[in-house]
Parts: sequence; structure tokens; C-alpha cells
Amino acid sequence: MYDAIIVGGSYAGLSAALQLARARRRLLVVDAGKRRNRFAPTSHGFLTQDGRAPGDIAADARAQLMAYPTVAWADGEATSAEQGNTGFAIAVGASRHEAKRLVLATGVSDTLPAIPGLAERWGKSVFHCPYCHGYELDQGDIGVLGVSALSMHHALMLPDWGRTTFFLNGAFEPDAEQMAQLQARGVSVERQPIREMAGERADLTLTDGRVARLDGLFTMTRTSPSSPLAEELGCAFEDSPIGPFVKTDVTKETSVPGVFACGDLARAAGSVALSVGDGAMAGLGTHRSLMFGI
Repeated sequence: MYDAIIVGGSYAGLSAALQLARARRRLLVVDAGKRRNRFAPTSHGFLTQDGRAPGDIAADARAQLMAYPTVAWADGEATSAEQGNTGFAIAVGASRHEAKRLVLATGVSDTLPAIPGLAERWGKSVFHCPYCHGYELDQGDIGVLGVSALSMHHALMLPDWGRTTFFLNGAFEPDAEQMAQLQARGVSVERQPIREMAGERADLTLTDGRVARLDGLFTMTRTSPSSPLAEELGCAFEDSPIGPFVKTDVTKETSVPGVFACGDLARAAGSVALSVGDGAMAGLGTHRSLMFGI
């Protein structure tokens, strides 16, 4: 019987585990090895780690965590979870593990716009977060791919990082007020639909044969939980414009007492820095729950 099981060994899960390890609690980290940012060669915006490979950051964090003697690690996917009289149990392959508390840091999966060539460039020249990847485009030519009215947010942000063109692609038509906002920000609007992405960067071939040569393209994705565990346990969800996420209180406890959630699974925005902070709060909340039984 562990004090806590953390499902997810990426930034949020590792951060939660570190707080509990330093409180000398016995814990198990279960990791399926599928970080959301595994497609990106570098990570940005996280103090002391700016510009490093995401995998290197995670590997260093794991090595530091495993120096604590109360921590165990299991590679594999947690396929089921259930609540019992004394806590929680999860299945990892043929193994069963039990703990008094459960921390879910399983992240989300991105559903990308269905444009040929886009998925192959995800994390390399196609992005979702300007703060994470905008600076490296060096004030070049940037595209925003419209997927809905929410893409206006991207289109109005990106001029701070470069010359911006808003490709509506038949998904959205700005009204007069929105067109005035785009004009005020210096955003060009392209209504011709997109046929495909090609080239070394983020070039878009339009259906009339024209090619828009871009240094980077930003788009919104639709997110969904990467694991069914939160739903299996009965955790409440909240809807956001980009997809559902697990509802938590200020200590990161879910609607199921004893189950905590953090990282992209439990917020409608994602970055390494946010995930680390979120995980730290979940670790502290879990320890408080273990101490006081609340």
C-alpha cells in the first residue's frame, strides 16, 4: 500500500511526486512515456530550462526524483482504476497497485485540423502556443489557421511575434467589428481554402495554386483526456472551448475525495511551466490530505 500513486510521469506528475517524496511519503509513479510535447525539439518559457529538449528536461527531473528512497517507478500504461474501502487500485499490465491517494497527471491528446502535411510538422513548424514557440520565428511570416471563431484570439495575438496572415479556410468569417480589430493589429486575411502543407517550414498551398511561404503556423487543436481513468473513477469534468478537462478545487482535488488531478488534464491551458506549478500544488494538496484525512 503506497501513500500515493501518480499516474503520469511528465512535468506535472514529476512535480507532484517531488513534493511527496520530500515529505518522505511512499509513492509510485506510473508512466506510459507519451509526453504531449514529444513532437517539439525544444521547450521554452520555463525558467532555467529555456531552449532545452523537452525529453532532457523530463529525464533530469526523473533522475532527481528517483534519488529519493521512497519513490518507485513503473513504465507502462495504467489501464484501469477503482476505489476501495482503503483507497485506490490501478492496473498496469498484469500488475495491481494500491494507494491511499491517487494523482492523475495523464495529460491530453490533440486532434489536429485535417490538412494534408500538417500533422507531420506538428511541434516543428506548426504550433498552438505563441509564448512557447513564437519568439524563435524571428519576427518572420506567421500564419494562423482558422478552425472556429476562437481562432480570432490567435490571430490578434500573433502580430507581436511577426507578420501575420489569418487563413480562414472556410471555418469562420469575421464580422465587421472583428475585421476592424484584425486591421488595427495589422493582420492580413486570406479566404482561399488550403489544399495542403508542404516544404521545409510551414508553406501552405491554396486551392487556387498560390503558395503562402510561412516561417510558422499556429492553430487550435481539440483536446481530449489521454486516459479514461478520471472518467472511470467518476471525476467531474468542465467544458472549455478546446475540450473537456477535469474539475478540481484549489488544492487540485477532484470531485472524488482522495483523487487529485494536475497538468493539462486539469486546466484549459498548457505549458511546461504551468504544468510544473500545477503539479506542485497537487503534491502539496495530496500531502495535506494524507496528513489530516481531508
